[in-house]
Formats: sequence, structure tokens, C-alpha cells
Amino acid sequence: MNYVIMCGGSGTRLWPRSRFTQPKQFATLVTELTMLEETVKRLDGLATPENTYISTIAPFAPVVRRLLPKVPKNHYIIEPEKRDTGPAMAFVAAWMSRVGADEPMVLMPADHHIRDAEMYRKTFAVGEALIREHGVMINIGLPPTFPNTNLGYLKVGKELEERDGVHVFAFEGQREKPDAKTAKQFLDDGNYLWNGGYFAWTPQKFMEAYERFAPSIGKHLPAIIAALGEGSEDALHEAFARMEAKSIDYAVIEKMDASEVRTLRGDFGWADLGDWHMLSEQLGDQADEQGNLIKGHWRGVDTTNTLVYGQPEKLITTIGVDGLVIVDTPDALLVTPKERSQDVKKIVELLTSEGLRQYL
Repeated sequence: MNYVIMCGGSGTRLWPRSRFTQPKQFATLVTELTMLEETVKRLDGLATPENTYISTIAPFAPVVRRLLPKVPKNHYIIEPEKRDTGPAMAFVAAWMSRVGADEPMVLMPADHHIRDAEMYRKTFAVGEALIREHGVMINIGLPPTFPNTNLGYLKVGKELEERDGVHVFAFEGQREKPDAKTAKQFLDDGNYLWNGGYFAWTPQKFMEAYERFAPSIGKHLPAIIAALGEGSEDALHEAFARMEAKSIDYAVIEKMDASEVRTLRGDFGWADLGDWHMLSEQLGDQADEQGNLIKGHWRGVDTTNTLVYGQPEKLITTIGVDGLVIVDTPDALLVTPKERSQDVKKIVELLTSEGLRQYL
């Protein structure tokens, strides 16, 4: 199986450490390695440089090459422009069809935190086996721990089998990001999993699904493949720009027949470090006796339950504070109560509206 790591996204939910030009997959948030490097390391034993591919955008390619020097340069899938996941994954399928149209591949995010790497690898191995045995598409759902309104959900039916500790379920559809009330209902129901953005199938099957369910994307795949074969950048950009910008979930997954899909439950300690509060919760075992999680140079008095991300050359001090997030970078400083961490997006919107994009 080929492993395609998707790292073309640019997010600001962890601003100011994560920016449009330096997103969180290139940040050192949990260990001394970047999230991208952690992802590659986690796949050791399944993936090698020979079956690892990187999907990204041109501005990020030099950063990826510096971080992953062992991945061959001809394994970089450079998206013609930044668009939604529907066109992006269709482009990957077209590109990978030239490597092996009928060889299973998995598309995976580059910026997830995983606690159980062994179960992570087992899950992908089981997914590969199911594709080869039954020709089904594989998605991976993650056990929800709270009513999250920032993620989509996968509805599962009966458990079909357990293989090597991995639970395989019938797929009964997906729901996009719900409101708080609906998210609570999903959590209480027990038959919903978070959609982690992991998809596995063959390039040929992916392309056929786009042609069936999303012709506004799929009809342009022959032109994409032709342009790739000719090495024509202009033709590639032109064909890609014609693809409708929508998510793969809306374009394809929600329209698929349940018999074509299997959902694996990802019991591998997954966390999407989506905001500073969530990151603090996930790294709670690294906190000191006062509940402070410190990354950088810090000293404090009467300080509790506070997250500090600083710089080695600058000392941060606090007195009499509780439950804060303090993130210091060379050109920006964020201070917020943990419970307001999701409102970082409002700061990003404010800076954008005031023309201060140099800080984003």
C-alpha cells in the first residue's frame, strides 16, 4: 500500500504558532519533532521512502524536503493551487494512478497527535487487507469523547468483524459538523464516530467514484492525467481550476452506498490539536504539580493550570494567574483564558480585516 500524507493545509487555530505560511504540521507542538515528522516516524514498519508520498502546495515543498530528506523528490504531489479537499484528493488519485492505479493507497492528515503508534499501524494494515479482499473503501472513525462541533461524524451500523484488535463496522452514512445539541445526541447515541479524515482505496476506485458522484470534479480527471503525462503546467492549472471546490465528504463520501464502505474504529489515542485548550488537555500528563504545561523559558509565582509556549531566548514570568494560555513568538503574543481558545479565530478575522496579514 502507498501512503499519501496530506500536508498542504494552512490553519490558524493555533495562532500565533500556526500560520498560513507556517501551519501546525510544520510546528513542534508536542515533541522536538514537527507534526509531519512525527507522522512519518509513526509509520515506521509500514511505510518506507519508496511507498511514502507527500501531497502539498509549492510554497511548502522546500520545508517538507528539509524535514523529510529521505523521501524522493519525485514522490511530491504538488497541488496546482490550494482548493478544497474534493479537488485535492481527486488530483492525488489521478497522480497516484500513474504509480499504480489498482494499488491501495491511504490518504492521511499530517498534523494529528497519536498516542498508540502500534495500533495506528495495525489499523492501516487491516484496512489494506479489506481493500484487497473486498474492494471496499476504508474510512477511519475515532471514538468521540465530547460533543465536538468542529468535526464531522460517521454513523456506523453493526460490527462486522474484529481483526488483529481492530473493530470493523458497517458504514451507515456521515454527518457534517453539527450544532451543539446534535453533537450531544451523537455522543449519547453511541453509533457515531468522529470523522478523522483518513480514506483508503485504490486510485482507480477513487476516480470512478468522482465520476459517478461528483462529475463537476470527475469529468476533469482525464485532462489532469493528460497534463501530468505531458508535463504541461498550464494545462494542469487550467483543468484543476475547473474542478468544483467542495469537500470530499460532500462530493463523494456521503453519496456512496454503504456496501462500498467499511469503517474502522481508530482506537489509537487520536487527538486533533485543534485549539490551545484541546492541546493543553491532550498533553495534560506533561503538566507540573500545579497543572502548568510549559514549553519554553518560564518562571511563575502562584500560577496554576496555565499553558505557556515561549522562546528559549526570552523569559516569561507570571504571578497569580490561573487557566491562561500564553503563546509568545518573535512578532506576536497571545494571552487568553483557556475556555476562550476557540475564539483565536476572531483575532485572525480581526487582523485580516485590518490588513495585518503579515502576522498571519
